[in-house]
Amino acid sequence: MKPTALRYGLYGTLAIVVLSAIHFFFIFPNASYNTSEVAGYLTMFLSMIFVFLGIRYYRDQVNGGHLSFGQGLKTGALISVVPAVAFGIFDLLYTQVINPTWLKKYQDYYAAELKRTTSPEKLEEALKKFESEAAMFNNPVMLFLVMTATVFIIGMIVTIISTVALKRNKPKPVIA
Repeated sequence: MKPTALRYGLYGTLAIVVLSAIHFFFIFPNASYNTSEVAGYLTMFLSMIFVFLGIRYYRDQVNGGHLSFGQGLKTGALISVVPAVAFGIFDLLYTQVINPTWLKKYQDYYAAELKRTTSPEKLEEALKKFESEAAMFNNPVMLFLVMTATVFIIGMIVTIISTVALKRNKPKPVIA
């Protein structure tokens, strides 16, 4: 299971890093923050195709055509953790080294959107909540953990769906 998980985890890592680089360097500079956010989530989901492919490979090539729910869950979780950590590192490098002004610009944009779309009686509360969340994202460790967890959670959703779709029990022996 581990060689399969590592191989497909690395495929997912390659996909998420390449798609994220395309997103950050080519799509984002010319897109709105909302479009960029959709592209970011799409990147995460597309990289998780390798969770399905890895579970299927494990079932068909390693485990003799059978897959229990537990085996699928374990394989998918192991595959998911590799691109999740890679994306956390990539996002950290982008926001802290490559484009250190990105986070501040995004937070300024979001605060302006809150002011534009929130009623005056709810604005103060919404801004306080936003400021506490923004402070959390300004901590590189928290940023890494949140980005890693986001990709991992998406990977686990794909894992559960894939495991249910690919599950095959061993046939029970026929007793004559």
